[in-house]
Amino acid sequence: MNPSPNLYLIGPMGAGKTSIGRHLADQFSLPFIDLDHALEERHGIGIPLMFELEGEAAFRRRESAMLGELVKQDGVVLSTGGGAVLDADNRRQLSSHGFVVWLDVDVETQLQRLRNDRQRPLLAAQDRRAKLEQMAQVRNPLYAEIADLRIPASPLASSSSVSRRLAAHLARNWIPTKMQTRA
Repeated sequence: MNPSPNLYLIGPMGAGKTSIGRHLADQFSLPFIDLDHALEERHGIGIPLMFELEGEAAFRRRESAMLGELVKQDGVVLSTGGGAVLDADNRRQLSSHGFVVWLDVDVETQLQRLRNDRQRPLLAAQDRRAKLEQMAQVRNPLYAEIADLRIPASPLASSSSVSRRLAAHLARNWIPTKMQTRA
């Protein structure tokens, strides 16, 4: 595996990308960026309102533009939105500018973790299970296509325990450029 300066976390909603990303950023003393939060900050509105006002296609264009900016940074931990991989150019940028970790979680675990979530526009479906299964069918092959590492998430594992396990693996197999130059 080639060392890459950036660490990108991909995977479905409810996989723990944000909380695990924060833990890893702390572990490796790197800045953490959540793509969805960066979009909300840039545009001054929440993602649910972006979806409501402009639709998913407009949101995906904004997401791609923001991702294009963020992959140019050096030495960051970036948590993407679950659908960022839908765009082929996004997948190319992620795989060519960093080390990509797929936090894989099954639909049952997603349902458990997201049971009280009413903010995610794509979960505003009558049958959440069917919606999550449909998204997994489309997105899982795309996650697999660009992942340098796949970490299956256990429904019982906390984000901190997954972070520790992942950090230990990354310490052996990935060293960001900024860390290499500090030594």
